[in-house]
Amino acid sequence: MPSALEKLLDEHAVIEKRLADPAVHNDAAEARALGRRYAELAPVVDLAREIDQANGDLETARELAVEDPSFRAEMADLETAIQDRRQRLRTLLAPTDPDDGRDAILEVKAGAGGEESALFAGDLLRMYLRYAERRGWKTEILEANPSDLGGYRDVSVAVKYRGHVPPGQPGVYGRLRFEGGVHRVQRVPVTESAGRIHTSAAGVLVMPEAEEVDVQIDPNDLRIDVFRSSGPGGQSVNTTDSAVRVTHVPTGVVVSCQNEKSQLQNKESALRILRARLLTVAREKAESEKSAARASQVRTMDRSDKVRTYNFPENRIADHRVNYKAHNLEAVLDGDLDDVLDALAAADLQARLAGDSDDD
Repeated sequence: MPSALEKLLDEHAVIEKRLADPAVHNDAAEARALGRRYAELAPVVDLAREIDQANGDLETARELAVEDPSFRAEMADLETAIQDRRQRLRTLLAPTDPDDGRDAILEVKAGAGGEESALFAGDLLRMYLRYAERRGWKTEILEANPSDLGGYRDVSVAVKYRGHVPPGQPGVYGRLRFEGGVHRVQRVPVTESAGRIHTSAAGVLVMPEAEEVDVQIDPNDLRIDVFRSSGPGGQSVNTTDSAVRVTHVPTGVVVSCQNEKSQLQNKESALRILRARLLTVAREKAESEKSAARASQVRTMDRSDKVRTYNFPENRIADHRVNYKAHNLEAVLDGDLDDVLDALAAADLQARLAGDSDDD
C-alpha cells in the first residue's frame, strides 16, 4: 500500500500534468482549485526531494569515508540535516483541515447579557477587523443587525486573503478557525449605574468561504422572500422591499440580508453565507470522527460554555482550551491576536502529530 507521502507525490504529479493541459484553463474555477492544491503540495514535494538528495549525499560520503576519514564529519552533518528535514516533513504530513487555505466568513452573535452582550459583540467585531487590517486582509460586512447603543445583535463579515496564500502557510480560515465558540466578558457595563461587574457572552462562528463549485445548490431547493428593510440606513433602505430572506428547504438553513440597497446585492450576500453554512454542514457530516473539533464552535450562547474570557478589571484575557493567559486585554481587543492564535495553533499541531503517531 502506498504511503501517505507517496500518495501526495503522485497527486502532485497528476495535478502538474493537468495544469499543463490548456483545456483545463477553460474552467476558471477548476483551474483555480487545482492551482491552490498544487501550491499546497509544493512544500511537501520540495522537502521530500531535499531528503532524497541528502540521502544520496550521505551514501556517497560513507563510501568516501572508507578511504578518507575526514568525510565522517560531513556524514554527521548530513545525518543531522536529514533528521531535521524528516521532522519538518512529518509536521507537513500531519492531518490538516482541508479548508485551512480558504478565505472565511465570520459571524458574531450577541448572547446572554442583553444590550451589554451586543456591545461586546461589537468589540469582538472591531477586534477581528483590526486583526485583519494588521494582516493585510480584506474585509466586507455582509450583514449586520445593530443594537440601539451601537453594538450588534448579529453581524457577518467576509475576510479574504489578498493575493495567493504562501505555500505551507494557513489562509484566513486556517488562522481564524480557532476563534469559533462562546466568548465571555466580565466588566462594568455602560448601562450599570452602581458600578457592579457583569458577565455576558457573545458567540463566534468561523466558516470557510465556499465557491459555487464547492456547494451545488439547486434553485428549486430555495425559497426566497423579500421584505422591507428595518433599522438604520438611508431612505431607500427603509422604504423599498430590498431585504432578502433565503431558505434552503432541504436543510432548513435560513439566511437574511438587508445591508445593501439593492435586492440583488442582498441576495448575493445571503447566498455566500448560505454556501459557507452548507459547506460546514457537509464537512461535519463527512468527517463525523472529527466532530468534536467542530463542536467547539458552540452554536448556543450560554455563558457557561465558553472558550475565552475577557476580564476588564484584571486586564486579563484567558483562553480556556490551552490555558493561555495574558494581561494585555486592551492590545488584544485592538487586534493584537497573534500570541493567543499561535498558542492555539501550536496545541492543534501537537494534537495532530499525536494522532498521527497513534495511527502509525
